[in-house]
Amino acid sequence: MTSPFCTIVPPHLLEHLAASENPAVAAAARRTLIADASARAARLLPRPAAAAPGAPAEPAAPRRTVHDAQRRTGLPGVKVRDEGDAATADATVNRAYAGLGATFALFRDAFGRDSMDGAGLPLIATVHYDEKYGNAFWNGEQMVFGDGDDEIFLDFTLPVDVIGHELAHGFTQYTANLEYFSQSGALNESVSDVFGALVKQHALGQTADRADWLIGEGLFHPSVQGTALRSMKAPGTAYDDDVLGKDPQPAHMDDYVRTGRDNGGVHINSGIPNHAFYLVATELGGHAWERAGLIWYDVMTSGVLAPETRFAEFAAATVAAARARYGDAAEIQAVTKAWATVGVPTD
Repeated sequence: MTSPFCTIVPPHLLEHLAASENPAVAAAARRTLIADASARAARLLPRPAAAAPGAPAEPAAPRRTVHDAQRRTGLPGVKVRDEGDAATADATVNRAYAGLGATFALFRDAFGRDSMDGAGLPLIATVHYDEKYGNAFWNGEQMVFGDGDDEIFLDFTLPVDVIGHELAHGFTQYTANLEYFSQSGALNESVSDVFGALVKQHALGQTADRADWLIGEGLFHPSVQGTALRSMKAPGTAYDDDVLGKDPQPAHMDDYVRTGRDNGGVHINSGIPNHAFYLVATELGGHAWERAGLIWYDVMTSGVLAPETRFAEFAAATVAAARARYGDAAEIQAVTKAWATVGVPTD
């Protein structure tokens, strides 16, 4: 099986923009779709094996490298900042560097994990990818960020949860390796949204009740009628714009979208498990990474998930993980109630 090519902006949204009557918007979206197709074809790589985690002699530290593609598509580009280097004059480079660090810090401090593979995987990012590129992606080896088209999308390093989301695809790649299609693909996307949201909340020190639970807040141009790419609190409400269209995410299995596009709707149907996590986190209160996040992390690293895992199987695994970590306590009730609320059985 190959590692998926995972983007933050779903192809169905870019396809909608490519049909826009605004020539600048349509041209940028088409260029992004072409660049995505080219990058996807260029990196059909087998899943790498993680090195066996060992107890480090000293606290784990990130190994970050940021490159500049100089608006071309060759990867990784020119190295512009290495681990420990001073900030540069390029704010995009500095945001990418900080976002890699914030993601590393969440996994280390909240879960005791040394990078995405558990064994100190270097964190590599490339910024200024292509011209007017409206996306960010994980290609199985590194992060890549576009500058946006300044019509719909701004710089993709602006929201730290976008960085966390894409790096979390690496976490999934090295753990459950969920197949990027249909329900398992929607779970793959949801896990990235979950940990992307936790990266943002951890960096800001937010409790679950104070967080906005938005993915990609600050990414849209001010002219766009929308707050973010997705809302975990209220799937389907992140945007409603004449050019973008309306956010299609469901929050309940009754509204599950069956489609042949977007690998079976992986970016659309992720709203269902996303909402379940939001409900667990807010029911339990406090910092979301401390209990809800630990349950999801335990599931991902337990070895019980098959690549083709479906929603109900994942839900049952979260109940089992809550019981294993906390016993018959409030955590199990919160998890069971959340999945019932979104219409997913846990037994």
